[in-house]
Amino acid sequence: MTTFKTSSLALIGGVMLITSSPRSVQKVQTAFSEAITVCYTPRGCVFQTLFGEQASPHIDGYLPSEAITASLENGLSWIIQAQQHNGGWGAGTHQRQDVLDPHAVQADPATTAMVAMALLRTGNTLESGEYPEQLKKALFYLLDAVESTPDNRLKITTLSGTQIQTKLGDNIDAVLTAQFFSNIIPHLDNDQLKQRAKNSLNVCVDKIQEAQDADGSFKGSGWAGVLQSSLATTALESAEYEGAEIDEVVLEKARDYQKGNYDASSGKVKTDKGAGIVLYSVSGSVRSSAKEARKVKEAMQKAKINGELEEDADVSVENLMDIGYSREEAARYNTAYQVYESSKNTAQEDRVMSGFGNNGGEEFLSYLQTGESLVVNDDKDWEQWYKDISHRLLSIQNEDGSWNGHHCITSPVFCTATTLLTLSIHNDIERLTTLGRG
Repeated sequence: MTTFKTSSLALIGGVMLITSSPRSVQKVQTAFSEAITVCYTPRGCVFQTLFGEQASPHIDGYLPSEAITASLENGLSWIIQAQQHNGGWGAGTHQRQDVLDPHAVQADPATTAMVAMALLRTGNTLESGEYPEQLKKALFYLLDAVESTPDNRLKITTLSGTQIQTKLGDNIDAVLTAQFFSNIIPHLDNDQLKQRAKNSLNVCVDKIQEAQDADGSFKGSGWAGVLQSSLATTALESAEYEGAEIDEVVLEKARDYQKGNYDASSGKVKTDKGAGIVLYSVSGSVRSSAKEARKVKEAMQKAKINGELEEDADVSVENLMDIGYSREEAARYNTAYQVYESSKNTAQEDRVMSGFGNNGGEEFLSYLQTGESLVVNDDKDWEQWYKDISHRLLSIQNEDGSWNGHHCITSPVFCTATTLLTLSIHNDIERLTTLGRG
């Protein structure tokens, strides 16, 4: 069972008071109408609030409820028991979606990468946290998968027809594994192991880029292939931040494809590669435009402070040109900003969040993408989104601590990993906001 530590800070008349009791904080709140900053982290969590220069003024200090804490504990306990002897986790095949026993399916890289990222986000490294050994086994499983892949194969696995491949896309294993390597590389102290991870990251990046279609999407689209394309865009951004060689033309085409699925002026959503489901397409649009939208927001704020723009100036092509963007850049960044602002609202509408009508792995993944988008863009709407989505997710958690889908991706391992990533998103604020600035 994971142990969580809670520390509470109260600023009273310029004096920082520290207490280990939430009840004490309530007393302070009652006695003083001062700001209280609360930092919550699982034991060993890589994210810590920094005094002075916080990663995100809108998100830092968020305190999940005791119910969310218990939910995370139960979910982690269940998923650890689901790990297989080879260090991997599996989702099972598309043909046998009814098989929910995590030990009755074959391990696959995509599912293993999702679980490993969930372990990282909930406070585990190879040396610390509750589950370092399980994370280490997952790392070696994924390294072996990539290192044994022939150069002439687009996929990093010989498996075919998995739930994740069929629903998201043939190359989803390389996409999610690349994202995992980008996440874990900063926490690897062993030079030889770090180099293996970097080499494997580059292999995955090459396979992702090779799989891009002319329209900017990625080959082998599954039932909801728009999600594979969105995840591929994110994986390339993260890999670039960790020093991998990224073809900027590929990355720009990938971003443009995702933005093109949403028309900010009309609110129309293209769902031809999203199984006809608005949620899948719009969550991809908001995630892929978040980084560029943040650049626009910060550039506009700086220009207003410097007196280059009026305080009430809106984001537009003309205003962006006035502060130094070329016409081409202004048009691109304005599109990204407008798509982000409009699609983030659409993605949070109840009618959209219902997705297919009930929850499958694609819904869980869409929720995660929307939440990460808000963090990347340092969006003040994050806290309300987190309250809403955590209530939704806790209400459908199984008694054994897992989550599972009721259509398409039914795998309890994949759905549980994705939900853990969503509920613990507050622990990755520093990395996500840093990626947003990069």
